[in-house]
Amino acid sequence: MTPTRPPEAVVIGASAGAVDALSVLLPALPADYPLAVAVVVHLPPDRKSVMAELFRPKCRVRVKEAEDKEPFAAGTVYFAPPDYHLLIEPDHRLSLSSEEPVLYSRPSIDVLFESAADALGPAVVGVVLTGGSADGAKGLRAIADAGGVGIVQDPNTAAVPTMPAAARIACPTATALPLDRMADSLARLGGTA
Repeated sequence: MTPTRPPEAVVIGASAGAVDALSVLLPALPADYPLAVAVVVHLPPDRKSVMAELFRPKCRVRVKEAEDKEPFAAGTVYFAPPDYHLLIEPDHRLSLSSEEPVLYSRPSIDVLFESAADALGPAVVGVVLTGGSADGAKGLRAIADAGGVGIVQDPNTAAVPTMPAAARIACPTATALPLDRMADSLARLGGTA
């Protein structure tokens, strides 16, 4: 799990059980966390997301819903808005896309992860949490293939183990960790532990 160059960003994907998992992980990030963080949670396309509002008071880092073409800034957690794919561009800006759903999902974890691998190469950490599909598996493999770090929630500790188990199969080099150890690992990768 040693990156080939210092990480600049963390990308996280979660589905069923996401709120509970993220409630352990995100509030544990220190206020001076130096990496940018992008999060895709599978959301209903026809409703406003409350993810940023839910996590803002719990977290020491800045939390917001991603906006098209804004800079992907360190020390901030960006949630994908409903019904849009979230991508990281080579110029370190975020972009939103209404392209077709991937594995029935928009936003798609694979789309975020693959764009992060293309834009940041070995400077990205991919994290797959609880969920009931294979979304994120292909993207985590792309991150590993680009020299980045892959982490999956230990499927035995996930509310719904399908997603982290699929990611582990697709990316055998990924480290499986329980949530309570994952935040320490992300802090170490960010140089704040």
